[in-house]
Amino acid sequence: MKKRTFLKTAGLLGTGLLLQPVIGCSNKLLQGHALPAFTPFSLPPLGYAYNALEPAVDALTMEIHHTKHHQAYIDKLNKALNGQAYKGTAFGIAEICALVEANDAAVRNNAGGHYNHSMFWKWIAPTTDNSIPVDLQTRINSDFGSLTELKKQLSDAAKNRFGSGWAWLTVHKDGHLFVSSTPNQDNPLMAALVEQPGTPIFGIDVWEHAYYLNYQNRRADYIAAILERINWQAVFESYTLAIQR
Repeated sequence: MKKRTFLKTAGLLGTGLLLQPVIGCSNKLLQGHALPAFTPFSLPPLGYAYNALEPAVDALTMEIHHTKHHQAYIDKLNKALNGQAYKGTAFGIAEICALVEANDAAVRNNAGGHYNHSMFWKWIAPTTDNSIPVDLQTRINSDFGSLTELKKQLSDAAKNRFGSGWAWLTVHKDGHLFVSSTPNQDNPLMAALVEQPGTPIFGIDVWEHAYYLNYQNRRADYIAAILERINWQAVFESYTLAIQR
């Protein structure tokens, strides 16, 4: 891997978006030494009780979502990687997402599933008492006019995503924020696959398994509930690290 390419992809390590330990990020890698052995991915802890988001998300949905759906993405990703580094890098899940191509469906779907869910658990909060840090509020006002408008755009993106997918708040490489959506388990890190690449700092899962037990076909009600459960401190941390890279 050329030094410039390495530094570009390694910049993602500074976003705080990796759930796996960083592997092989050293001068030895830059000097062309062999990469360390691949470390299988594992399920990160939720960080709060399964009932902590009620009534926004019920406990049974959270437990199934975390222990069954998320775990399945991890198991399938580890199987797809088969103990090997992906495309010459032994880094974490964000690097895999950044390098994945359309024809590598197993890695694309399952790396996306692991990354997206790992961050989603952090970006939603057990409490509604969660003020927005001033710097992030200023950026939101600059790019959207108001928090109300940002939430409207996120809601529209989530409601209008046909079938399964995600709605995103993302930092563009020039620092501005934008809202977009992606199908299935794609995310804005996947620059070769999405129309608007960048570093996501918040996302809403609109797969039916995220809400159907409680909301059935009322996706809009689920979206409204999630928008009141945003962990703005976690979003701000993601934002700060994204603009620093």
